[in-house]
Amino acid sequence: MLLHRDPSEAYRRVDFDARVRGADSRQLVDLCLEQLAGSLGRAIYADSHRDNGAKSAALTRSVAALTALELGVDRSNPTGPALLQLYQSARASILDSVLRFDAPRLEQIRQDFIEIRQALLSGSSN
Repeated sequence: MLLHRDPSEAYRRVDFDARVRGADSRQLVDLCLEQLAGSLGRAIYADSHRDNGAKSAALTRSVAALTALELGVDRSNPTGPALLQLYQSARASILDSVLRFDAPRLEQIRQDFIEIRQALLSGSSN
């Protein structure tokens, strides 16, 4: 039996793996934020097109990106607890959407993380 594989997912995975290998910690955070926002966008798109398989894969990838971000938090840093709370709240909303999809809530989370990413990118260029 042949497996149906999405060629764009294969290219995305190769690109992701290559970027991870050459990244420093700041670039890894940026990559995780990019993956999170992109995955949430794909989940919302998949839901609007009634593609439950793609929606599930995107939600899973979103949780994985949040897990990676959470594992990278310096808990001794004063901002650590706030970041952990943000990540845990986002994870809870994403997991809630597995059972009862809430596109507006996921879009808000997506926008929040896009803004965080933009702030980090503008901060690193100074």
